[in-house]
Amino acid sequence: MNIPFLRLPAWKLLVAVTCLGLSPVLFAASDALPPIFNGRDLTGWKVPASNHIWQAAAGILTGQSDEQKSGSMLYTERSYSNFVFETEVRWSGDCDSGVMFRKPELQLQFGISRSLKVDMTCSFYTGGKDAYPMAGRAKKLPNYFKPDAWNRVRLQVIGDTATVWLNGEQVSEYTNAKYAAPGPIGLQVHPGVQMKVEFQNLRLKALP
Repeated sequence: MNIPFLRLPAWKLLVAVTCLGLSPVLFAASDALPPIFNGRDLTGWKVPASNHIWQAAAGILTGQSDEQKSGSMLYTERSYSNFVFETEVRWSGDCDSGVMFRKPELQLQFGISRSLKVDMTCSFYTGGKDAYPMAGRAKKLPNYFKPDAWNRVRLQVIGDTATVWLNGEQVSEYTNAKYAAPGPIGLQVHPGVQMKVEFQNLRLKALP
């Protein structure tokens, strides 16, 4: 049987399936994404001038607040428009973190929202009046999220739509043409929170 889609590279198949209105889940080994964290240091990231929040060692990137509960952002040196991003993330107790992308900046939330006082993991935060739009909130999070353990998150951003999978299950999707310009990938330690968040296997593939 001659099926043209099966001869496409993984990223082209992803784009083709998306254009058909489907939400692809490409977790095969052949779809491995290039690393954006070398596991040893912060090469490739814009390190804050006075950095005592972010540390890299033994394959883990850690963001931990200080005694003053200072916040901090860690951004990639490169900017991205369309991309697929993956990481494994872990925290215990209180946490307010996330992944920033595009310009104006859109955030994929990890942990407790300071404003809503509830867990908004894998929901989208806009920073606007409708900070957590209902259309972008994660569905059935307790079914797929593993507390105090590594959770694999995959973020696909193509055009005006961002889609998220948690441990292999699609949990959220948000469409808004406002967030259109390329931007760096950012990781957050929120101010005012005594927290620690860990990332490993940070990978990203830019798409056309």
